[in-house]
Amino acid sequence: MHNINAVALNLHDHNVYDGKLHRQMERYTRFKHNLKRKDGKLDTNNYDLNNEFVNEYFKKTDGVLAFSYTIGGIRMIKEILDKEFLDFVPKKLYDFVFKDDIYYCDHHQSHAVYAFINSGFEFSDILAIDGIGAKFRCIFVDKDENIKDLSKELPLGWLWNQMSKLTGFGSLGASKLMGLVGYGSFNQYYYDVFETIVSGDIREKNYDIHKLINIAKYGREDLAFTLQKFTLDKIKEHIYPLKTCENLCIAGGVAYNGYMNEEFTKHYENVYVPPAVGDEGQAIGVYQHANVNINNIVHKSKTFGGQEYDFPGFIFADYEKIAKEIANGKIVGWFQDKSESGNRALGNRSILADPRRKDIKDIINKTIKMREDFRPFAPAVLEDHYKDYFDTNLPSPYMSRICKVKSDKVPGITHVDGTARIQTVNRKFNQKFYDIINAFYKETGVPMLLNTSFNCQEPIVETPAQALDTFKKTALDILVINDKVIYKWLN
Repeated sequence: MHNINAVALNLHDHNVYDGKLHRQMERYTRFKHNLKRKDGKLDTNNYDLNNEFVNEYFKKTDGVLAFSYTIGGIRMIKEILDKEFLDFVPKKLYDFVFKDDIYYCDHHQSHAVYAFINSGFEFSDILAIDGIGAKFRCIFVDKDENIKDLSKELPLGWLWNQMSKLTGFGSLGASKLMGLVGYGSFNQYYYDVFETIVSGDIREKNYDIHKLINIAKYGREDLAFTLQKFTLDKIKEHIYPLKTCENLCIAGGVAYNGYMNEEFTKHYENVYVPPAVGDEGQAIGVYQHANVNINNIVHKSKTFGGQEYDFPGFIFADYEKIAKEIANGKIVGWFQDKSESGNRALGNRSILADPRRKDIKDIINKTIKMREDFRPFAPAVLEDHYKDYFDTNLPSPYMSRICKVKSDKVPGITHVDGTARIQTVNRKFNQKFYDIINAFYKETGVPMLLNTSFNCQEPIVETPAQALDTFKKTALDILVINDKVIYKWLN
């Protein structure tokens, strides 16, 4: 049995995994995507590796060091290790290269393996799609492990990346652009331009895309709406004909597109999107890939893969009392046990509020999150009740799909286009989170809470100290840390 330490060095979102603990560097460095800002923008050309958090993994002598490789990762590996990088493109899902106790795995196959293994499916089609990778930007794996490179036909991640930069959200701001989808309408001009961009050789020639896009005339809202429609149309055109079974796994940064994921549920019976679906989950995929090949072990990672912390305190949380406070307008910082793997708060590093309040979106955006006013919030709903409030066919435990809201009782989580990115919660998945939602249900008759990530512009809080800092500097009313309660007022 070989001990494996997995490291993912990308252009962003560096992370490590040893089978027990998943550490995302941004949670420790406190730089979003682990990128420092330069002139008000994320510096994607910064490859500073003088960080003990990463370097500890390169000092390990026991076992195997496993890497995913990307454009930025190749540079970093060469800087750290005195090894010749092997230019190797795997042909099957679990093909690999292994030399001198260093294990290399293709970036997109890491995505694919992570999604497939954690799905629990016996077999599945797999879509791995993102904006930047080593060899592929989009691959499709059928249930027999035949890999199809769709990068030229389907450069959707790259297109979203470019449009995000053009609309002022930066290279890693596609999620912000997606928030504008509900405010726009279809624009044929934009659609035709997108067709021109993806069907030709503009991408390869590094053409100035901005010369083709007239945002000043047609607006970024219509661009966002049309880009989303274009994305769904291309998925139907290129992916639907490749279907080989009723199971689909989706991975890569583009899998954060909840509209796309919901569309797939109309074509596949079962759709699985893992919690750390982007590059922040690369190390998990590399670890799983290496375990299959080296140890012949199929390792499933856990949703909550971070470190656990002790926190002293004397006021124990009364869930019924906290639920009443939320119903009366209080906003709660919720910190429990291990942190989530991935960029979504799933009930252990969350901000909780009353979804019935229409004004709650503006309050949280302005006084706590300090972000754009068009950014929506997600509902965490008890799994037994999600079909009463949302028009969707499958549970969504990892907040991965956007669907229509059927009820007018929860305007706080309803986007301007009548949609929400839902999270379904059962007690087995997260007992404490279920119990606080259930307490709110008993108090109000509404089986959900508004759930957003516990942060204020910076990365999601990892430690109790970070939670306390965010609590003090924002308009949060109550902080619950491992069932200990802190109030900003005297009881």
